[in-house]
Amino acid sequence: MDAFKEQLVKSLKGGHAFVSYKDALDGVDPAKRSVRPGNELHSVYELLEHMRLAQKDLLDFALDPDWKSPEWPAGFWPEEGHVATDEEWDRCVRGFFRDQNRAVKFAKNEEIDLLSWVPQTENTYLREIMLIIEHNAYHLGQLVEARKALGDWK
Repeated sequence: MDAFKEQLVKSLKGGHAFVSYKDALDGVDPAKRSVRPGNELHSVYELLEHMRLAQKDLLDFALDPDWKSPEWPAGFWPEEGHVATDEEWDRCVRGFFRDQNRAVKFAKNEEIDLLSWVPQTENTYLREIMLIIEHNAYHLGQLVEARKALGDWK
């Protein structure tokens, strides 16, 4: 793997310029994960579920020419005020990391020219990977801030 793809993989996994995704999610208090720390702020669950849904959509958009994105915003956010069960939380966490691993494999794939265009779009494959990196990093910061505001941070 060349240095360029190696850097993309590091950015997808996080943990360099900011806390790793694993560390950010480690030890989330089940009683606080669905609590909004303020009227205009999202809960930890809402943020992670949004990250999961958006990451999956970006990957499917880039890799499946028949993919149809869900409606915005309903298809990208859980219902406001939804209290996630343990099963929903676990499914959300597993799904996020599963698709993060898919993104890593996508970035490493030597058969994909990352500077080529995703068919029928105005984006390159590199841009799709960068959207995943940027979007996840942005919301990861919000997730950590939500945990801090709830007194649920190490």
